[in-house]
Amino acid sequence: MSRLASGLQRLRRSSSQWEVLWSALASCGLVLFSQLAVAMVPRLFPFLSLLAMLPIAGLVFIAAIVLGRLWRRFIGVAASAPLFVLFNILLLWGVYVFVIRRETSSLLDMLINAECALLLWGFYRILSGDPGIVACDSSYLEEAGCKDFVEAIYSSEKLPMLSRVRQCTWCKANIRGYDHHCPAFGTCIGQKNHRLFMALLTGFVVAESTYTMCSTKYITRCISSGTIRSENPVSLNIVISTTLFSILQVLWQIVFLMWHIYCICFNIKTDEWVISNFPCFGVFVHQLQVVFSLAVSCS
Repeated sequence: MSRLASGLQRLRRSSSQWEVLWSALASCGLVLFSQLAVAMVPRLFPFLSLLAMLPIAGLVFIAAIVLGRLWRRFIGVAASAPLFVLFNILLLWGVYVFVIRRETSSLLDMLINAECALLLWGFYRILSGDPGIVACDSSYLEEAGCKDFVEAIYSSEKLPMLSRVRQCTWCKANIRGYDHHCPAFGTCIGQKNHRLFMALLTGFVVAESTYTMCSTKYITRCISSGTIRSENPVSLNIVISTTLFSILQVLWQIVFLMWHIYCICFNIKTDEWVISNFPCFGVFVHQLQVVFSLAVSCS
């Protein structure tokens, strides 16, 4: 069992079952609230095309997420980003199975079901896997002549074995080949899970593109065959809203995927690029990491 998986188990044990349950309910509620808010766009603007609805849907989705975060102050429960992603996958899959599936060919049906199942499996693997955690060994500090592990990491020329090891400011773990912390997956992206991260990112783009293709065919057939009036308006609006959501997701994920392909081609990490191109920000992050390290050591 990986160190990260052990840490997740300790976190679950330290949190009460009610806290986990309320966090899951808050995440599910935020997904439903945001999707229903986007579903109001085709209802209020039925005369617009899907492309014309996109910017409006984007603004509505962002506003719904902001309102959801503000609502957290009243209920005192924070939604979980990984659970938010998980429930969105399940929602898209559910809408496809119960609404869109009857208008899809058997081959495409097998493809999209396999893609969703693989996404869930990969999502579980990246949550439970080890990104490349490096244990803090006192022998490293003595060999490098440093006072703390963060200083040893940033002075890796003194200790080549700590080359490309960085401390994450989110989870305060020392990760080999650290690229960035991914809130959506709830884990750091490092040497051991970078390939899985790229595969998952590609999988999301492919699955959401396939869903968009199936849903647009369903909407087009409803309009061309004249059955749009006989369709349940709620289900049809949900199909349109999830289609808009999928298109928005694909747009930024393609840019994100291209960025990571660029980084792979030139052998750079996101964290290294930020520090090298924005040195002031890099110094601030380093100082913040030192403060975190001292706070942990004193606690």
